[in-house]
Amino acid sequence: MKNRSKRWDWMGWLLPVVMCIIWIICTERKGYSGYALPSPRQLGRMLVDFATGSYGLTTYAGQLWMHLSKSTARVLQGFLLAGILGMLMGFLTGRSNCCRKLLDPMLQAVRAIPGIGFLPISIVWFGVGEKNTLFLITLAAFFPIYLNTQEGISNVPTEYIRSGQMLGAKGISLFATVIFPAAFPQIFVGLRLGLGVAWAYLVLGEMTGVSQGIGAVMMNGRMLGNVELVMTGMIVIAVMGKLADCILLHLYRLFYEKGSKNDGR
Repeated sequence: MKNRSKRWDWMGWLLPVVMCIIWIICTERKGYSGYALPSPRQLGRMLVDFATGSYGLTTYAGQLWMHLSKSTARVLQGFLLAGILGMLMGFLTGRSNCCRKLLDPMLQAVRAIPGIGFLPISIVWFGVGEKNTLFLITLAAFFPIYLNTQEGISNVPTEYIRSGQMLGAKGISLFATVIFPAAFPQIFVGLRLGLGVAWAYLVLGEMTGVSQGIGAVMMNGRMLGNVELVMTGMIVIAVMGKLADCILLHLYRLFYEKGSKNDGR
């Protein structure tokens, strides 16, 4: 199993390496204009400058960590709010037929509206800035968490619930010891999806009047025609999204899977 895992990890790097080689070959040709697609060397230089200010290429030289901290705080706030609301609504509609009939049709209708469709009305409601960005992130991350929580809760085997009740669990105790642990693998899928969507919609939110953040840097880069700066922001978002997913997955393995082994599941 370990050898298979290592081989799969190695294979995961194969496609990116091949694409980088093709990228280098295409962009290093003589006569090629780097405006539309900068070379890896140009992009690496821009990324280093954004992080350290070594070259002074743009007004954002050395400002990566300040903008990244702002963006990360917004993602965490929106994700936590979406997680609380999504799991609460998912639990209600997953365990109560009455709540499902009352709430689910409206939520499914709202889910069908693309996130960018909320942008005009969210600007009217919240203006441009922090509140608008937080609303868009929360809204986007809510639905994956809600749907997976609902699915996980509604599919908890009846035998588990009856066994817990026979052992004296009821109410909050039944939820904490039987229902939630049994449903959590499905809920966790929603949390991973929600976190990824939160990073995606961060850019949309920060492009609407926020002065600091990776999305704001990307928008200004677009307005200045600086494709290198835009792609640098894309790389930072991609790396942070992957890093956040790895941290979430590590926490899941650390607490849930380790706890399941200790409980003898």
